[in-house]
Amino acid sequence: MTLLTEAVRAGASPQELERAEPPREYTAAYIQAEDARMFDGVADRDVRKSLRVGEVPMPELAPDEVLVAVMASAVNYNTVWSAMFEPIPTFRFLKQFAAQGGWAERHDLPYHVIGSDGAGVVVRAGSGVRRWRIGDHVVMSCVQPDDQEPATHADGMLGADQRIWGFETNFGGLAHYAVVRASQLIPKPAHLTWEEAACNPLCAGTAYRMLVGERGARFKQGDVVLVWGAAGGLGAYAVQFVKNGGGIPVGVVSSPEKAAAARRLGCDVVVDRREIGLDDRTADDPRAVVEVGKRLGSVIRREVGEDPHVVFEHVGRATFGVSVFVVRRGGTVVTCGSSTGYQHGYDNRYLWMKLKRIIGSHAANLQEQWEVNRLISLGRIMPTLSEVYPLEEIGEAARSVQTNRHIGKVGVLCLASAPGQGVTDPGLRAELGEARLNPLRTPATA
Repeated sequence: MTLLTEAVRAGASPQELERAEPPREYTAAYIQAEDARMFDGVADRDVRKSLRVGEVPMPELAPDEVLVAVMASAVNYNTVWSAMFEPIPTFRFLKQFAAQGGWAERHDLPYHVIGSDGAGVVVRAGSGVRRWRIGDHVVMSCVQPDDQEPATHADGMLGADQRIWGFETNFGGLAHYAVVRASQLIPKPAHLTWEEAACNPLCAGTAYRMLVGERGARFKQGDVVLVWGAAGGLGAYAVQFVKNGGGIPVGVVSSPEKAAAARRLGCDVVVDRREIGLDDRTADDPRAVVEVGKRLGSVIRREVGEDPHVVFEHVGRATFGVSVFVVRRGGTVVTCGSSTGYQHGYDNRYLWMKLKRIIGSHAANLQEQWEVNRLISLGRIMPTLSEVYPLEEIGEAARSVQTNRHIGKVGVLCLASAPGQGVTDPGLRAELGEARLNPLRTPATA
């Protein structure tokens, strides 16, 4: 263990952290370019076979970057896509980034350190960093905007060169150290542990922009909001935002266990997708889509008296046609992803003739991330952590997400030696209570 790593784990002062030299190599979860074709012709792209953990060289910092000692991280679906090499190997993203020249050239490597969530301690800052200091406790937004693009100054997500850290860039968060831009940093909520804090930024920010932000669905008090995957990483935050904002969350889940989790998060109505006959073949039959939509609509009207104003979409091909059908006249389908496939089919008559809208949404800009972080720091939105793995078991952690066995977010300990560390406001934590702070934790990992 290096002196800097020891100092971070010991809670050393900023002065002590500054005196300890960063290691020349650090432990990270990564994929290799030479493995990019390993799943050709294979039905089950098991990510445990492609994810590796080992030592990688420490990169040099650009002037606008910081080096963060990562105490904990989390698995997102882009971790799974990266390790499956789908829809394309992420090494193509790294080459495109490197083509800009300059500091971007560092990212084009034969390995890709992945991970787009993290919480940790700032241990170095580039010469151009002004607002952050060594020793600061931070969480990291996944968004790297290009501040020299005009569109970025209207909305950080609109710039063509905006990238997702750890997916479209290298040096991601599933590691002992991560390189991020200063514009990605957010203060860590003081009442949370490292693993609780690490699981929030990507999914909570994405859900906030989709539902609350100026460019999303802008649901209002009393609106019925249908949330697919209500016990998953994105859905678990969506349910909380809807409930917290006076809406009526209706969740769709895939098991009784997930139904119970969705109710703990605040779902007014929970629908098991088997109850409405939704399966992997539904999207292939337009008539089946309509029939499933009718059954789902009937359940929602029976329980709350009206059709949904908003549908929160991220499942994609398997559900999108049903979403367009079931949302009310003049309603909105807001989508941020397609975990079951990007090619969507839907009956356009139900869109144009009933004046519905589809809104595309992607991650969250820094202002939106700070607004989310404020809600979390106030104890209004809770972490959705369900279980925690050590970094050495990243393959198993990602596999649980790949096979949809998980609930909420799956955390990963990096430099933190055990769960439960990192709390600096025990008063607020005690006021909120462990059960409320961890609505999705199982007794074995609580």
